[in-house]
Amino acid sequence: MEELFGYILSVQTLVLVLVVVLLKTSIKFVPQNQAYVIERFGKYQSTKEAGLNFIFPFIDRISADRTLKEQAVDVPEQSAITKDNISLRVDGVLYFRVLDPYKATYGVENYVFAVTQLAQTTMRSELGKMELDKTFEERDVLNTNIVASINDAAGPWGIQVLRYEIKDIVPPQSVMEAMEAQMKAERVKRAQILESEGDRQAAINRAEGQKASVVLAAEADKEEQVLRAEGEAKAIVAVASAQAEALRQVGEAANTEAGQKAIQLDLATKAIEAKHAIAEESSVVLLPDGATEASAVVAQAMTIIQKMSKGS
Repeated sequence: MEELFGYILSVQTLVLVLVVVLLKTSIKFVPQNQAYVIERFGKYQSTKEAGLNFIFPFIDRISADRTLKEQAVDVPEQSAITKDNISLRVDGVLYFRVLDPYKATYGVENYVFAVTQLAQTTMRSELGKMELDKTFEERDVLNTNIVASINDAAGPWGIQVLRYEIKDIVPPQSVMEAMEAQMKAERVKRAQILESEGDRQAAINRAEGQKASVVLAAEADKEEQVLRAEGEAKAIVAVASAQAEALRQVGEAANTEAGQKAIQLDLATKAIEAKHAIAEESSVVLLPDGATEASAVVAQAMTIIQKMSKGS
């Protein structure tokens, strides 16, 4: 009885162990961003994604564990020849991820090695289409072309290339020296151009300043002449007006008896002063006859004034 009980206990223990082993082998927990490729009797059966999954023990097995995360692979340095026959040393970094675990497992033996080699050959091909100067100026275009070419070829492998970055482009030493000399010459050229442009602009500014100064001086002289002419014209008008007013007042005064006497006195005085001046300047003095005496002169002048008064 005890032996039977021991036998049953042993069987139960064996069954329990067998159940635990079966459960352990049949239950698979797939981590996030990973995929298990399952084979059944050596043939592809399914792809298990993240979470709880079940397989048949001893019949199914995990053929490959593929990560779905983005991967970065260093592309080793290699030589390439540009369109203008310049040898370069180029390396880079390739970023890709697995889109289809089935193709990444059965489409290629080692997809990391394959995509790396494809990146190298594609980079050499793209560099061969460009001249040396363009490889430095158009790195973005070169990277884009490499990514597009790799994706076209890597489609059957279930791989998507996200981007490719060139780290270093190293030309030969002789080319680097020539490029440095060229850059130095370009800097000297730009400096000379900037200096000449500055001199040119300064000369233009000076010329414009002189021109503006001459124009302002001419305008000032013009305004001065205009003001002087206006002043002289006003002065002439004022003098003429004063003379006209004086003549008018003299004429009005001459029409009176007192005015006539004043005119006679003034004419006689001026006649005497004239004769006196002649006598002082000449050693010979001619005495006037009766027709040219001061009284006669005054009488003649009064006659003329009276005739003018009557005529007016």
